[in-house]
Amino acid sequence: MQSARQKLLGILAHNSFRLGEFKLSSGGTSDYYIDCRTTTLDAKGSRLTGEVFLEEIQKQGWKPAAIGGLTMGADPIVVAVSVVSGELNGFLVRKAEKQHGTGQRIEGFREKGSSVVIVDDVCTTGGSTIQAIEAAREFGFRVVGVMCLVEREEAHGRPAVEKAASPAPFVSIFTAKDVRERHILQTDDTTPNVFAVAATCELCGAPAVTNNPRNRCEAHKV
Repeated sequence: MQSARQKLLGILAHNSFRLGEFKLSSGGTSDYYIDCRTTTLDAKGSRLTGEVFLEEIQKQGWKPAAIGGLTMGADPIVVAVSVVSGELNGFLVRKAEKQHGTGQRIEGFREKGSSVVIVDDVCTTGGSTIQAIEAAREFGFRVVGVMCLVEREEAHGRPAVEKAASPAPFVSIFTAKDVRERHILQTDDTTPNVFAVAATCELCGAPAVTNNPRNRCEAHKV
């Protein structure tokens, strides 16, 4: 039987991953795009997200009073973990203080001095994650851990987040490579292999032996 983590990876690969040419919010371009919200806002995906994040929080030995992150990527993760746990409170960080009402930037749980975990959906440059860390600390929270659902492993995102989070650790549930590999495996079909000329495997870069349906080496062909 598949674990909750493996089931979540399957939904991410099916619902959230696309190959093509895309412009990123960071200003760069990429040959793939991940929109985690199509998973974290999916009924089954939301439950699994809550279970997997909660499991990792417990594994790390963190004992937060609440979890939160920058709106809106973190929003469904915060709600999912809070509901699944039945005890962790949630808070959301506005991108800027609102100009009406109480004018506060932190919404939801607001007990200063409390231990919290910062969560995010995708980490590329780490900008949104870092904003949430800084806002949480400025408010008076004690950040004990930082998590993201998918780490793209590019644009120096990890070292930037690790520096901002220190001494709290930064943990990613999956890497973009994990999701890409599962996506490709799930979309492969059973049509006969066709020899690929002057191509490399899109998984590992080794010489390809087939290009149907995708460029794959001997080790990764299906």
